Amino acid sequence: MKGRSFLLWMCLLAGITSLALSAEHSNTIIAIKDAHIIPVVGEDILRGTIIVKGSRIEAVGRDISIPAGAKIIDAAGLFAYPGMIDGCSTLGLTEIGAVAATNDSRETGRINPQVRAVEALRPDSMHIAITRANGITAALVAPGSGLIAGQSGLIRLTGWTPAEMIIRSPVAMQIEFPAMGRSGMRRGETQREEASKQILELEDWLNKARYYQKRKAVAAKNPHLALPDFDEKLECLLPIVNGELALMISVQAEKDIRAAIKFVQKEKLKAIFLGAHQGWKVAAEIAAAGIPVVFGSLYDLPPSWEDGYDSLYTNPVLLSRAGVKIAFSSQSASSAKDLSYHAAKAAAFGLDRREALKAVTIYPAEIFGVSHLMGSLEQGKLANIVLADDDLLEFRTNIKRVLIDGREVDLANRWTELLDKFKKRNDE
Repeated sequence: MKGRSFLLWMCLLAGITSLALSAEHSNTIIAIKDAHIIPVVGEDILRGTIIVKGSRIEAVGRDISIPAGAKIIDAAGLFAYPGMIDGCSTLGLTEIGAVAATNDSRETGRINPQVRAVEALRPDSMHIAITRANGITAALVAPGSGLIAGQSGLIRLTGWTPAEMIIRSPVAMQIEFPAMGRSGMRRGETQREEASKQILELEDWLNKARYYQKRKAVAAKNPHLALPDFDEKLECLLPIVNGELALMISVQAEKDIRAAIKFVQKEKLKAIFLGAHQGWKVAAEIAAAGIPVVFGSLYDLPPSWEDGYDSLYTNPVLLSRAGVKIAFSSQSASSAKDLSYHAAKAAAFGLDRREALKAVTIYPAEIFGVSHLMGSLEQGKLANIVLADDDLLEFRTNIKRVLIDGREVDLANRWTELLDKFKKRNDE
């Protein structure tokens, strides 16, 4: 009994301490002065000032007075950017790819709309610290495998618990769209038949959800009718059929993208394409359908050598020119730190540099419905701020300081530990 009382007192004390710290943080004022501010939306601000109060940006501009008592960060010679957003990753879900016990990004079975990626988060993952040290402050974490893989969520790259890390969940339902295969081959014919069956299976699940919803609505109005038995999978599909939640559809080949567009339009669904390696071949159709695209890793190989070695690098260029809203992703945990390099590669192959920067900041925020919170340096938004010594898309640029929700985060990580270790080797 005494042990239980002690535990209750400790929990109460922890809660009071947490509230006190939150209250203290909400009144904390930080002034970042003399920075070259890249707000992403609007013109650059030379030798500007950013005032942060608590977790939000209170003011951004040139001739802004600094409140008394503010903590001042001298950013002379530095560039201030909004924190980058990874459009799809396995951060916190995967630690060592070859060790099954450290992977929790896949669920057994093919139909898992009830799976929530954020429930498997590991806040102590070493990849999170490494990634935020390179200027990424938020990431979509998504489950993989299966026809309906589950629900993705947007997280901030700091926090002691999964609950502290969640910005929005769910953001989308992850779908692995069936691949049709090549024509003119027996194997391709079999693959197309199987893909057609799987598309019909997807349609069947959506129709089951619609019927389930109608039964619930009718039973709610008529006390003589029993409610249908609770079905977790169908419950999780209701936001999809009601247009409240988007499908993030993993699709790559030209014919599969066309089939996915047809599927989305037929079922009247909100959609985001993930990957779209051959999107450039149907750029006008994607744009006409109003479907945004989150690119997969540009470290992948082209799906077809006939497309050319550079097809993945020029894909963002052609889709952007067609009017498609684009974003970049790592689709990884260990390579999530390289997000800016994917945007830089596309810029090197013709993507406007401003568009490339927007594709790792404001565009993913808009695609995921959080542009009122992040993606640019504007008054009222969360203070996710990166201070760098040069262009954020340049490989040699060094990240000097990172703020997430107005709190400066420690940039130490496994890589810096190893660097310090081997520096000391020369002194021994």
